Amino acid sequence: MTDTILPTAPPVPLPPGRVEVRPLGNQAFTVTMRGHALVTDQPLDAGGGDIGPTPVELFVVSLAACVAHYAGRFLERHHLDRERLGVTAQFTMADDLPARVTAVLLRITVPPELGAARLGALRAVVDHCTVHNTLRHMPRVTLEFG
Repeated sequence: MTDTILPTAPPVPLPPGRVEVRPLGNQAFTVTMRGHALVTDQPLDAGGGDIGPTPVELFVVSLAACVAHYAGRFLERHHLDRERLGVTAQFTMADDLPARVTAVLLRITVPPELGAARLGALRAVVDHCTVHNTLRHMPRVTLEFG
């Protein structure tokens, strides 16, 4: 595993709902949001330096992390051990054009004391995380050049 290299200067805080992406070098970009920064890149075999996740990996990460957040809140509300929660995501890319993710499998590990009776309720909660809802109701994407 490679370490992600963050920019040396602290990011300029941005208002919620705004993300800025700037070239970092080669195929890498610095992404800033609110007061946070991260780096995206491409793997070595795609011409990048592999110093950060790809944008596609971040897409899948956002879904998995959103599911984990919703599951964690559910476990907290039911006074169950949130520390034993885990979400693993596997994704498949399309073999044809356009380039896209065609499938995501999310495996959620929960504490055994959750029990079968509450598993259905947990499924209903995590199935409606914000990122998953966004995929179901695709946002309008507008490109502007300036």
